[in-house]
Amino acid sequence: MAQQHLDPTDPATARSSPAPDIGRRGGTPGTPTGDALAGYLRAQATEFLRALRLHRETGNGQNGTEDSVDAARALRHSARRISGSLHTFRPLLDADWSEAMRPELAWLSGTLALEHACAARLERLLLALHRLSGSTAFPAQSAASAVGGRITGAGRGVPAPATAAGRGPATSPTVIAERGNLTVGAAKAGALLERQLTLARTRAHSTALQALGSSRFHAVADKVAVLASEVPLTPAATGTDLRPLAAAAGERLTDAVTALPLVTAGHPYNAEALIHGLSPDPAPHPQDGPWHQVRLLLRLHRYAGEVLHADGAPMDVRLLTAGQALNLHRDASEAAAAAASAARTPRIAPATAYALGVLHADQRHEVEAARFAFQQSWQKQAVGTP
Repeated sequence: MAQQHLDPTDPATARSSPAPDIGRRGGTPGTPTGDALAGYLRAQATEFLRALRLHRETGNGQNGTEDSVDAARALRHSARRISGSLHTFRPLLDADWSEAMRPELAWLSGTLALEHACAARLERLLLALHRLSGSTAFPAQSAASAVGGRITGAGRGVPAPATAAGRGPATSPTVIAERGNLTVGAAKAGALLERQLTLARTRAHSTALQALGSSRFHAVADKVAVLASEVPLTPAATGTDLRPLAAAAGERLTDAVTALPLVTAGHPYNAEALIHGLSPDPAPHPQDGPWHQVRLLLRLHRYAGEVLHADGAPMDVRLLTAGQALNLHRDASEAAAAAASAARTPRIAPATAYALGVLHADQRHEVEAARFAFQQSWQKQAVGTP
């Protein structure tokens, strides 16, 4: 495909692109074909160009304004949708162009997501520390643990059995010491996490700015600008039904979910997420990978549905709930990994290490809660053709 150099930030570029034509010609009336795919890709490319123009108008995010954050988020969303559609419907697109475009879009969306992920992770961990060091959340767990009570989830504990005198849970010196350790250690743990994740966020911000100014990004933006007006479909695409390819995306999702231990996940807080939690291996938790893969496949399934239902068909609420549970699973697992990484910092005080250990366990329990929520929502739906 001949490629001309365009300025993606030029408003005339978006205006000169034809309006998205979500056509369904070339097949049975009402059947989504390659024309629908082309219209969807043009629409997403136009959104990409708008977001890029807004991002540059707000100073490339130098000051972290709300508009620049929104623009970066819109860039990520449109890049992911284009990349996901290229993956699902790749038989209908020029193979060389599609295979060259997908990894570049994945690189861009991943790079832009790092800063937001660091900020969200820090906020999540600091809120958890505040909750765990409060007067009602963690002490109840400590008391229950001291007398044999069973912890059932992050920030929640089953009341411990009453003492012989009937005055409720015992408050032994061990329990008091545990409370003190967490209270003292929580502030230092929070400061350590803030230093580490703020540094990571600053580096991610610099990396994103460098990426947006690189020749690699300009090449991607030029291709997206061309995509806004010209989609490289194969000759047979205009008469090909999109539904079998979208159904295949749903089947891949279903197969991946079938491989998950949903029977185990059907029991809340079964502590499976704590296995290997104290391992010295800094690698990601071995159980999390398949769940993260399901999250990605669910996203592809959702994007395929958007292509088929360009008229704005409402999304299945249960599918949306399942996706939210997997997002929480991802957030909690990454937060637990950050707490574990901070706990490996050399020469930290025992109270700080203790607080980080409690925080790690708390987030792994949140992982279990998310798995349980996903299992509950998944049982209520059958994923078929979007």
